[in-house]
Amino acid sequence: MFDVNEFILKKAKELGFGDVVVLGYEMNRRQVRFANNEITVAKNWHERKVELFVELEKRVAGTTITELSEENIERTLKTLLNNMKGMAPKEDYYGIAEGPFQYRDIPETFDRAIVELDEPNEYVERAINSALEEGAKRVAGVLYTDHNRLYLTTSNGVEAFDEGTGIEISVRAFIGDLESGHGTNSVRVLKKFDPESAGRKAGEIAKLAQNPEQGPEGKFDVIFDPLAFANLLSYMSFMTSAYAAEAGFSFLVNKLGGKVANEVVTIKDVGNMPNGYGTRKFDDEGVPTRETTIIENGTFKSFLLNTSMAKKYGTETTANAGLTMPHAWNIVLEPGEYSREELFSEVRKGIYITNVWYTRFQNYVTGDFSTIPRDGIFLVENGGLRPVRNIRVSDNLQRVLEGIKALGKEGHHIHWWEVNTPVSTPYVLVGDVGITRATK
Repeated sequence: MFDVNEFILKKAKELGFGDVVVLGYEMNRRQVRFANNEITVAKNWHERKVELFVELEKRVAGTTITELSEENIERTLKTLLNNMKGMAPKEDYYGIAEGPFQYRDIPETFDRAIVELDEPNEYVERAINSALEEGAKRVAGVLYTDHNRLYLTTSNGVEAFDEGTGIEISVRAFIGDLESGHGTNSVRVLKKFDPESAGRKAGEIAKLAQNPEQGPEGKFDVIFDPLAFANLLSYMSFMTSAYAAEAGFSFLVNKLGGKVANEVVTIKDVGNMPNGYGTRKFDDEGVPTRETTIIENGTFKSFLLNTSMAKKYGTETTANAGLTMPHAWNIVLEPGEYSREELFSEVRKGIYITNVWYTRFQNYVTGDFSTIPRDGIFLVENGGLRPVRNIRVSDNLQRVLEGIKALGKEGHHIHWWEVNTPVSTPYVLVGDVGITRATK
Protein backbone atom coordinates (compact mmCIF):
# COMPACT_ATOMS: atom_id res chain seq x y z
CA MET A 1 0.00 0.00 0.00
CA PHE A 2 2.90 2.41 0.55
CA ASP A 3 3.55 2.29 -3.21
CA VAL A 4 -0.03 3.49 -3.78
CA ASN A 5 0.40 6.18 -1.14
CA GLU A 6 3.62 7.45 -2.69
CA PHE A 7 2.06 7.56 -6.15
CA ILE A 8 -0.89 9.60 -4.84
CA LEU A 9 1.39 12.00 -2.95
CA LYS A 10 3.65 12.48 -5.98
CA LYS A 11 0.75 13.18 -8.36
CA ALA A 12 -0.92 15.52 -5.85
CA LYS A 13 2.24 17.60 -5.49
CA GLU A 14 2.69 17.70 -9.28
CA LEU A 15 -0.83 19.15 -9.58
CA GLY A 16 0.03 21.92 -7.10
CA PHE A 17 -1.63 20.76 -3.88
CA GLY A 18 -0.06 21.95 -0.64
CA ASP A 19 -0.73 19.74 2.39
CA VAL A 20 -1.56 16.15 1.51
CA VAL A 21 -2.51 13.25 3.80
CA VAL A 22 -2.84 9.76 2.31
CA LEU A 23 -4.29 7.09 4.61
CA GLY A 24 -4.34 3.60 3.13
CA TYR A 25 -6.40 0.80 4.67
CA GLU A 26 -6.38 -2.97 4.27
CA MET A 27 -9.27 -4.46 6.23
CA ASN A 28 -10.33 -8.04 6.84
CA ARG A 29 -13.56 -8.59 8.74
CA ARG A 30 -15.42 -11.77 9.59
CA GLN A 31 -19.00 -11.86 10.85
CA VAL A 32 -20.93 -14.70 12.48
CA ARG A 33 -24.61 -13.98 13.13
CA PHE A 34 -26.83 -16.16 15.30
CA ALA A 35 -30.54 -16.33 16.15
CA ASN A 36 -32.82 -18.77 17.97
CA ASN A 37 -29.75 -20.39 19.58
CA GLU A 38 -28.17 -21.26 16.23
CA ILE A 39 -25.61 -19.77 13.86
CA THR A 40 -27.45 -18.42 10.82
CA VAL A 41 -24.95 -16.43 8.70
CA ALA A 42 -21.18 -16.32 8.26
CA LYS A 43 -19.56 -13.65 6.07
CA ASN A 44 -16.09 -12.38 5.21
CA TRP A 45 -15.05 -8.98 3.84
CA HIS A 46 -11.74 -7.80 2.44
CA GLU A 47 -11.37 -4.13 1.55
CA ARG A 48 -8.58 -1.90 0.31
CA LYS A 49 -9.12 1.85 0.15
CA VAL A 50 -7.41 5.20 0.52
CA GLU A 51 -8.78 8.16 2.42
CA LEU A 52 -7.31 11.39 1.09
CA PHE A 53 -7.01 14.93 2.46
CA VAL A 54 -5.70 17.75 0.29
CA GLU A 55 -5.17 21.50 0.68
CA LEU A 56 -4.88 24.13 -2.04
CA GLU A 57 -4.17 27.70 -0.94
CA LYS A 58 -6.17 27.17 2.28
CA ARG A 59 -8.97 25.40 0.47
CA VAL A 60 -9.40 21.92 1.96
CA ALA A 61 -11.16 18.80 0.74
CA GLY A 62 -11.21 15.06 1.24
CA THR A 63 -12.36 11.95 -0.55
CA THR A 64 -12.19 8.15 -0.44
CA ILE A 65 -10.69 6.14 -3.29
CA THR A 66 -11.67 2.48 -3.52
CA GLU A 67 -10.56 1.78 -7.10
CA LEU A 68 -6.80 2.13 -6.78
CA SER A 69 -5.66 2.05 -10.41
CA GLU A 70 -3.27 4.82 -11.46
CA GLU A 71 -5.80 6.06 -14.02
CA ASN A 72 -8.58 6.42 -11.43
CA ILE A 73 -6.25 8.05 -8.91
CA GLU A 74 -5.14 10.69 -11.43
CA ARG A 75 -8.73 11.28 -12.50
CA THR A 76 -9.83 11.71 -8.89
CA LEU A 77 -7.05 14.19 -8.11
CA LYS A 78 -7.82 16.29 -11.17
CA THR A 79 -11.51 16.35 -10.30
CA LEU A 80 -10.67 17.47 -6.76
CA LEU A 81 -8.41 20.19 -8.11
CA ASN A 82 -11.08 21.56 -10.43
CA ASN A 83 -13.72 21.50 -7.71
CA MET A 84 -11.50 23.20 -5.14
CA LYS A 85 -10.63 26.13 -7.39
CA GLY A 86 -14.19 27.35 -6.96
CA MET A 87 -14.18 27.00 -3.17
CA ALA A 88 -13.63 29.79 -0.68
CA PRO A 89 -10.39 29.58 1.33
CA LYS A 90 -10.63 28.41 4.92
CA GLU A 91 -8.81 31.33 6.49
CA ASP A 92 -8.41 29.62 9.87
CA TYR A 93 -6.60 26.60 8.41
CA TYR A 94 -3.06 26.32 9.80
CA GLY A 95 -1.64 23.14 8.35
CA ILE A 96 -0.83 19.58 9.36
CA ALA A 97 1.77 18.15 11.71
CA GLU A 98 5.46 18.22 10.78
CA GLY A 99 7.04 14.77 10.79
CA PRO A 100 8.70 12.43 11.09
CA PHE A 101 7.80 10.95 14.47
CA GLN A 102 8.96 8.02 16.56
CA TYR A 103 6.35 5.43 17.51
CA ARG A 104 6.17 2.88 20.30
CA ASP A 105 4.39 -0.43 20.06
CA ILE A 106 1.23 -0.43 22.16
CA PRO A 107 0.65 -3.69 24.07
CA GLU A 108 -2.37 -5.88 23.36
CA THR A 109 -3.41 -4.34 20.05
CA PHE A 110 -2.29 -7.08 17.62
CA ASP A 111 -2.70 -10.83 18.03
CA ARG A 112 -1.66 -13.33 15.40
CA ALA A 113 -4.09 -15.81 16.99
CA ILE A 114 -7.04 -13.70 15.81
CA VAL A 115 -5.62 -13.46 12.30
CA GLU A 116 -5.20 -17.24 12.15
CA LEU A 117 -8.47 -18.09 13.90
CA ASP A 118 -10.11 -20.80 11.78
CA GLU A 119 -13.26 -21.47 13.74
CA PRO A 120 -14.89 -18.56 15.62
CA ASN A 121 -18.14 -20.54 15.91
CA GLU A 122 -17.06 -22.14 19.18
CA TYR A 123 -17.05 -18.71 20.84
CA VAL A 124 -20.59 -18.09 19.65
CA GLU A 125 -21.69 -21.46 21.03
CA ARG A 126 -20.09 -20.66 24.38
CA ALA A 127 -21.97 -17.35 24.57
CA ILE A 128 -25.28 -19.00 23.62
CA ASN A 129 -24.85 -21.78 26.19
CA SER A 130 -23.99 -19.30 28.94
CA ALA A 131 -27.19 -17.34 28.27
CA LEU A 132 -29.31 -20.51 28.19
CA GLU A 133 -27.80 -21.66 31.49
CA GLU A 134 -28.99 -18.40 33.08
CA GLY A 135 -32.57 -19.08 32.00
CA ALA A 136 -32.85 -17.56 28.52
CA LYS A 137 -35.11 -19.31 26.01
CA ARG A 138 -33.79 -17.68 22.83
CA VAL A 139 -30.39 -16.14 22.11
CA ALA A 140 -29.33 -13.95 19.19
CA GLY A 141 -26.47 -11.65 18.27
CA VAL A 142 -23.33 -11.20 16.23
CA LEU A 143 -19.59 -11.86 16.52
CA TYR A 144 -16.92 -9.97 14.56
CA THR A 145 -13.21 -10.51 14.09
CA ASP A 146 -11.09 -7.76 12.57
CA HIS A 147 -7.58 -7.56 11.14
CA ASN A 148 -6.60 -4.09 9.90
CA ARG A 149 -3.46 -2.57 8.42
CA LEU A 150 -3.02 1.19 8.25
CA TYR A 151 -0.52 3.00 5.99
CA LEU A 152 -0.02 6.75 6.46
CA THR A 153 1.96 9.06 4.18
CA THR A 154 1.89 12.88 4.37
CA SER A 155 3.49 15.79 2.57
CA ASN A 156 5.15 16.79 5.86
CA GLY A 157 7.49 13.84 6.13
CA VAL A 158 5.34 11.18 7.82
CA GLU A 159 5.41 7.54 6.78
CA ALA A 160 3.84 5.30 9.41
CA PHE A 161 2.36 1.81 9.67
CA ASP A 162 0.06 0.22 12.23
CA GLU A 163 -1.52 -3.22 12.38
CA GLY A 164 -4.31 -4.24 14.71
CA THR A 165 -6.76 -7.00 15.49
CA GLY A 166 -9.99 -7.30 17.42
CA ILE A 167 -12.74 -9.72 18.36
CA GLU A 168 -16.10 -8.70 19.80
CA ILE A 169 -19.49 -10.22 20.48
CA SER A 170 -22.94 -8.74 21.13
CA VAL A 171 -25.49 -11.08 22.73
CA ARG A 172 -29.21 -10.60 23.33
CA ALA A 173 -31.15 -13.11 25.37
CA PHE A 174 -34.94 -13.46 25.36
CA ILE A 175 -37.52 -15.25 27.49
CA GLY A 176 -40.77 -13.82 26.15
CA ASP A 177 -41.85 -10.91 24.00
CA LEU A 178 -41.10 -8.35 26.72
CA GLU A 179 -38.17 -9.90 28.57
CA SER A 180 -34.68 -9.48 27.17
CA GLY A 181 -31.11 -8.75 28.22
CA HIS A 182 -27.95 -7.66 26.45
CA GLY A 183 -24.25 -8.32 27.01
CA THR A 184 -21.10 -7.48 25.05
CA ASN A 185 -17.38 -8.23 25.11
CA SER A 186 -14.76 -6.44 22.96
CA VAL A 187 -11.02 -7.10 23.09
CA ARG A 188 -7.94 -6.82 20.88
CA VAL A 189 -6.22 -10.10 21.88
CA LEU A 190 -7.82 -13.54 21.92
CA LYS A 191 -6.64 -14.60 25.38
CA LYS A 192 -8.76 -11.83 26.93
CA PHE A 193 -11.93 -12.66 24.99
CA ASP A 194 -14.75 -13.74 27.29
CA PRO A 195 -17.91 -14.54 25.28
CA GLU A 196 -19.40 -16.37 28.25
CA SER A 197 -19.54 -13.12 30.24
CA ALA A 198 -21.63 -11.50 27.49
CA GLY A 199 -24.02 -14.44 27.29
CA ARG A 200 -24.25 -14.80 31.05
CA LYS A 201 -25.11 -11.13 31.58
CA ALA A 202 -27.71 -11.16 28.80
CA GLY A 203 -29.34 -14.25 30.29
CA GLU A 204 -29.31 -12.92 33.85
CA ILE A 205 -30.99 -9.67 32.86
CA ALA A 206 -33.62 -11.41 30.71
CA LYS A 207 -34.53 -13.75 33.58
CA LEU A 208 -34.86 -10.86 36.04
CA ALA A 209 -36.99 -8.87 33.58
CA GLN A 210 -39.95 -11.26 33.47
CA ASN A 211 -43.49 -9.84 33.67
CA PRO A 212 -42.62 -6.12 33.60
CA GLU A 213 -45.17 -3.49 34.63
CA GLN A 214 -45.63 0.02 33.28
CA GLY A 215 -42.77 2.14 34.57
CA PRO A 216 -43.17 5.30 36.66
CA GLU A 217 -42.72 8.95 35.66
CA GLY A 218 -40.93 11.72 37.53
CA LYS A 219 -37.46 12.35 38.93
CA PHE A 220 -35.51 9.31 40.09
CA ASP A 221 -32.08 8.22 41.19
CA VAL A 222 -30.91 6.06 38.29
CA ILE A 223 -28.20 3.42 38.19
CA PHE A 224 -26.86 3.21 34.66
CA ASP A 225 -25.31 -0.08 33.67
CA PRO A 226 -21.97 0.37 31.84
CA LEU A 227 -23.70 -0.62 28.57
CA ALA A 228 -26.24 2.19 29.04
CA PHE A 229 -23.87 4.93 30.22
CA ALA A 230 -21.36 4.09 27.49
CA ASN A 231 -24.03 5.08 24.98
CA LEU A 232 -24.30 8.58 26.50
CA LEU A 233 -20.53 9.01 26.73
CA SER A 234 -20.05 7.87 23.15
CA TYR A 235 -22.38 10.65 22.00
CA MET A 236 -20.60 13.08 24.31
CA SER A 237 -17.24 12.14 22.76
CA PHE A 238 -18.25 13.93 19.54
CA MET A 239 -19.05 17.05 21.56
CA THR A 240 -15.53 17.11 23.01
CA SER A 241 -14.11 17.77 19.53
CA ALA A 242 -13.21 21.41 18.86
CA TYR A 243 -14.81 20.93 15.44
CA ALA A 244 -18.17 20.07 17.06
CA ALA A 245 -17.91 23.13 19.28
CA GLU A 246 -17.24 25.44 16.34
CA ALA A 247 -20.08 23.87 14.37
CA GLY A 248 -22.58 24.41 17.20
CA PHE A 249 -22.96 20.77 18.22
CA SER A 250 -21.59 20.83 21.75
CA PHE A 251 -22.83 21.86 25.19
CA LEU A 252 -19.17 22.52 26.13
CA VAL A 253 -18.87 25.77 24.15
CA ASN A 254 -17.32 28.58 26.24
CA LYS A 255 -16.93 26.30 29.28
CA LEU A 256 -13.17 25.67 29.35
CA GLY A 257 -12.01 25.92 32.94
CA GLY A 258 -15.55 25.74 34.27
CA LYS A 259 -17.42 23.09 36.24
CA VAL A 260 -19.43 20.79 33.96
CA ALA A 261 -19.70 17.67 36.15
CA ASN A 262 -19.62 16.46 39.73
CA GLU A 263 -16.14 16.54 41.24
CA VAL A 264 -16.01 12.72 41.27
CA VAL A 265 -15.99 12.80 37.46
CA THR A 266 -12.75 12.55 35.48
CA ILE A 267 -13.06 11.72 31.78
CA LYS A 268 -10.11 11.09 29.48
CA ASP A 269 -9.47 10.13 25.91
CA VAL A 270 -6.75 7.48 25.76
CA GLY A 271 -5.53 6.84 22.23
CA ASN A 272 -2.69 4.56 23.33
CA MET A 273 -4.64 2.37 25.78
CA PRO A 274 -3.58 -1.29 25.72
CA ASN A 275 -6.46 -3.52 24.59
CA GLY A 276 -8.60 -0.47 23.74
CA TYR A 277 -10.85 -1.10 20.78
CA GLY A 278 -10.13 2.36 19.34
CA THR A 279 -6.39 2.39 20.06
CA ARG A 280 -3.94 3.38 17.32
CA LYS A 281 -0.25 4.31 17.24
CA PHE A 282 -0.86 7.63 15.52
CA ASP A 283 -3.61 10.03 14.49
CA ASP A 284 -4.43 10.90 10.87
CA GLU A 285 -1.56 13.42 10.73
CA GLY A 286 0.95 10.95 12.12
CA VAL A 287 1.17 12.40 15.65
CA PRO A 288 1.71 9.61 18.21
CA THR A 289 -1.49 9.02 20.19
CA ARG A 290 -1.59 9.81 23.88
CA GLU A 291 -3.81 10.39 26.89
CA THR A 292 -5.79 13.64 27.07
CA THR A 293 -7.77 14.71 30.14
CA ILE A 294 -11.08 16.21 29.01
CA ILE A 295 -12.78 16.65 32.38
CA GLU A 296 -10.81 16.53 35.64
CA ASN A 297 -12.63 16.38 38.98
CA GLY A 298 -15.64 17.97 37.29
CA THR A 299 -13.73 20.79 35.54
CA PHE A 300 -13.63 20.98 31.74
CA LYS A 301 -9.94 20.94 30.80
CA SER A 302 -9.57 20.46 27.06
CA PHE A 303 -11.26 19.98 23.72
CA LEU A 304 -9.82 17.34 21.39
CA LEU A 305 -7.62 19.06 18.77
CA ASN A 306 -5.73 18.50 15.55
CA THR A 307 -2.68 20.57 14.52
CA SER A 308 -4.60 23.28 12.68
CA MET A 309 -7.12 23.89 15.47
CA ALA A 310 -4.39 23.77 18.11
CA LYS A 311 -2.45 26.52 16.30
CA LYS A 312 -5.64 28.56 15.98
CA TYR A 313 -6.13 28.48 19.74
CA GLY A 314 -2.46 28.87 20.64
CA THR A 315 -1.93 25.42 22.09
CA GLU A 316 -0.69 21.95 21.08
CA THR A 317 -2.48 19.18 19.25
CA THR A 318 -3.98 16.45 21.45
CA ALA A 319 -3.18 13.84 18.76
CA ASN A 320 -6.83 13.35 17.84
CA ALA A 321 -6.71 14.34 14.17
CA GLY A 322 -9.12 12.74 11.77
CA LEU A 323 -8.96 13.64 8.10
CA THR A 324 -11.62 16.32 8.53
CA MET A 325 -12.06 16.82 12.27
CA PRO A 326 -10.61 15.79 15.64
CA HIS A 327 -12.28 12.81 17.29
CA ALA A 328 -11.86 10.55 20.32
CA TRP A 329 -10.15 7.14 20.33
CA ASN A 330 -11.19 5.54 23.65
CA ILE A 331 -13.26 7.52 26.16
CA VAL A 332 -12.53 6.57 29.77
CA LEU A 333 -14.67 7.56 32.77
CA GLU A 334 -12.38 6.84 35.68
CA PRO A 335 -13.91 4.44 38.23
CA GLY A 336 -14.89 5.38 41.75
CA GLU A 337 -14.93 3.63 45.11
CA TYR A 338 -18.21 1.68 45.18
CA SER A 339 -18.74 -2.00 44.60
CA ARG A 340 -21.79 -2.87 42.54
CA GLU A 341 -23.61 -3.99 45.69
CA GLU A 342 -22.73 -0.79 47.55
CA LEU A 343 -23.95 1.30 44.63
CA PHE A 344 -27.37 -0.39 44.68
CA SER A 345 -27.57 -0.07 48.46
CA GLU A 346 -27.34 3.71 48.04
CA VAL A 347 -30.74 3.75 46.27
CA ARG A 348 -33.86 3.65 48.44
CA LYS A 349 -36.17 4.07 45.47
CA GLY A 350 -34.84 4.45 41.97
CA ILE A 351 -34.40 2.81 38.58
CA TYR A 352 -31.75 0.51 37.14
CA ILE A 353 -31.29 0.90 33.36
CA THR A 354 -29.28 -1.85 31.65
CA ASN A 355 -29.25 -0.55 28.07
CA VAL A 356 -30.50 2.36 25.91
CA TRP A 357 -30.99 3.18 22.25
CA TYR A 358 -32.52 5.89 20.05
CA THR A 359 -30.55 8.58 21.87
CA ARG A 360 -31.52 11.91 20.32
CA PHE A 361 -30.51 15.49 21.13
CA GLN A 362 -33.22 18.12 21.00
CA ASN A 363 -30.57 20.82 21.45
CA TYR A 364 -26.85 20.10 21.12
CA VAL A 365 -25.75 23.47 22.52
CA THR A 366 -27.71 23.06 25.74
CA GLY A 367 -27.27 19.26 25.86
CA ASP A 368 -30.98 18.42 26.05
CA PHE A 369 -31.53 14.80 25.03
CA SER A 370 -33.79 11.80 25.34
CA THR A 371 -33.05 8.09 25.12
CA ILE A 372 -35.16 4.95 25.37
CA PRO A 373 -34.16 2.19 27.80
CA ARG A 374 -34.28 -1.26 26.27
CA ASP A 375 -33.90 -4.81 27.59
CA GLY A 376 -34.22 -5.15 31.36
CA ILE A 377 -35.39 -2.04 33.25
CA PHE A 378 -35.92 -2.30 36.99
CA LEU A 379 -37.46 -0.32 39.81
CA VAL A 380 -35.00 -0.44 42.72
CA GLU A 381 -36.69 -0.52 46.14
CA ASN A 382 -35.02 -1.48 49.42
CA GLY A 383 -32.35 -3.49 47.64
CA GLY A 384 -34.84 -5.43 45.48
CA LEU A 385 -35.50 -5.21 41.73
CA ARG A 386 -38.94 -5.08 40.12
CA PRO A 387 -39.09 -5.16 36.30
CA VAL A 388 -40.76 -2.25 34.52
CA ARG A 389 -41.08 -1.16 30.89
CA ASN A 390 -42.11 1.62 28.52
CA ILE A 391 -40.14 4.57 29.92
CA ARG A 392 -37.92 7.25 28.42
CA VAL A 393 -35.01 9.23 29.88
CA SER A 394 -35.56 12.94 29.15
CA ASP A 395 -32.85 15.13 30.59
CA ASN A 396 -29.77 17.28 29.94
CA LEU A 397 -26.28 15.82 29.45
CA GLN A 398 -24.44 18.37 31.59
CA ARG A 399 -27.04 18.02 34.33
CA VAL A 400 -26.57 14.23 34.24
CA LEU A 401 -22.79 14.70 34.63
CA GLU A 402 -23.36 17.16 37.47
CA GLY A 403 -25.85 14.76 39.05
CA ILE A 404 -23.47 11.80 39.29
CA LYS A 405 -23.51 10.72 42.94
CA ALA A 406 -21.34 7.62 42.90
CA LEU A 407 -19.20 5.51 40.56
CA GLY A 408 -18.47 1.81 40.61
CA LYS A 409 -14.90 0.70 41.23
CA GLU A 410 -14.57 -1.42 38.07
CA GLY A 411 -14.46 -0.09 34.49
CA HIS A 412 -16.03 -2.00 31.59
CA HIS A 413 -14.83 -1.51 28.00
CA ILE A 414 -17.84 -1.20 25.70
CA HIS A 415 -17.99 -1.18 21.90
CA TRP A 416 -20.93 -2.18 19.70
CA TRP A 417 -23.10 -0.55 17.05
CA GLU A 418 -24.79 1.78 19.57
CA VAL A 419 -21.39 2.72 21.06
CA ASN A 420 -19.34 3.56 17.99
CA THR A 421 -16.58 5.35 19.93
CA PRO A 422 -15.30 2.81 22.49
CA VAL A 423 -16.02 3.73 26.09
CA SER A 424 -14.69 2.39 29.40
CA THR A 425 -17.10 3.15 32.22
CA PRO A 426 -18.15 1.74 35.59
CA TYR A 427 -21.70 1.51 36.90
CA VAL A 428 -22.92 5.08 37.45
CA LEU A 429 -25.46 6.42 39.96
CA VAL A 430 -27.10 9.70 38.88
CA GLY A 431 -29.55 11.63 41.02
CA ASP A 432 -32.88 13.16 39.95
CA VAL A 433 -32.95 11.87 36.36
CA GLY A 434 -36.01 12.85 34.35
CA ILE A 435 -38.17 9.82 33.47
CA THR A 436 -41.21 10.06 31.21
CA ARG A 437 -43.48 7.50 29.58
CA ALA A 438 -42.27 6.29 26.21
CA THR A 439 -44.66 6.76 23.30
CA LYS A 440 -45.85 3.53 21.77
